[in-house]
Amino acid sequence: MTKKRKLTVIVTSAVVGVVVIACAAELLVALHNKKHKASVSSNEVTWTYTTNFLEGGDKTGTTGAVMSAGIEKDIDDNLEGLTASEEEATYYGYHNLGIASVDNHLNIRETPSGDGKLVGKMSNGDACEIYEITDDGWAHIKSGKIEGYASTDFLLTGPMALAKANEIITPIATTTGEGVRVREAPNTECSVITQLPKGEELKVLEELDNGWVKLDLDDEEAYISSDYVEVEPKLTTAISMTELLYGQGVSNVRVDICQYAKQFIGNPYVWGGTSLTKGADCSGFVMSVYAHYGISLPHYSGSQAQCGRTVSLSAVKPGDLIFYTRGGRINHVAIYIGNGQVCHASSPKTGIKVSSMYYRTPYKAVNIIGD
Repeated sequence: MTKKRKLTVIVTSAVVGVVVIACAAELLVALHNKKHKASVSSNEVTWTYTTNFLEGGDKTGTTGAVMSAGIEKDIDDNLEGLTASEEEATYYGYHNLGIASVDNHLNIRETPSGDGKLVGKMSNGDACEIYEITDDGWAHIKSGKIEGYASTDFLLTGPMALAKANEIITPIATTTGEGVRVREAPNTECSVITQLPKGEELKVLEELDNGWVKLDLDDEEAYISSDYVEVEPKLTTAISMTELLYGQGVSNVRVDICQYAKQFIGNPYVWGGTSLTKGADCSGFVMSVYAHYGISLPHYSGSQAQCGRTVSLSAVKPGDLIFYTRGGRINHVAIYIGNGQVCHASSPKTGIKVSSMYYRTPYKAVNIIGD
């Protein structure tokens, strides 16, 4: 049986109203491949469409106020014969899509309360599945592997979420084999920058006609053969804040450093910066994190690599530094946080984030702590 949901949107002007109607109607029609009804009377725009959006009954959302009236627009609706499979339609892989709309990050909590245990963070633009919304403004969501509750004050839903997703959706290249080579140019004659394990994901800048894919590798251009990747549009998701499994023999200061570094996930990358909140580059991020624990480091990844004691990559511990190279020169540094992951200031596009330690081939590891 068809389930109908109604969304009411109040827009800020007649011009904006037309744009909102056009964009939302186009998205809904494209995603459902059916006609949907939009009507405007005075200052309200109302869409009625069939989907299991926000289970539990009709949901209404409003924003802004209209400055003019008398707009009338009807888009014929004919939803007869909707099949069960069509009713389960998804939007970029989500049935009930939500998009974080924040300056830096949106906290995901274990319970629907500001005092609930923090279990994850969604950066601006991260996507989630919305299971339900409580009367007091909390959304029960799942983003990536993280399930919990987030405030609806910072969560776009319905056509607003779809419109935002359509704006920010990013093509991602996922490697399909082990040891996939990333090169400096789109040919096999040039130097190899790094090798990637199976399942590694990188942002696509362009798919070239000659069988190569241009990638964003820490804000530098790189290339990979299209034979060894699958490219598809994806939305980013939340990062877990669950305590990591550090293993035996890991000092408390190492645990503290990793947890401290993770507090700044989602904050911006700024070249030459050292602020953990307003923006830092890769070495500035590392320098400021360790300065919090009384460890002084220079502000340059190549110089940081000369500090401390070099350790085997197979023996790396949480709190150690991982260095990466391009063209034989160290050009990036990250903090190893356990479970094969690093925390680093990646690029202006992605900011401070968590990646696989092997998202690029590590050049060396250094014990800065000295234990």
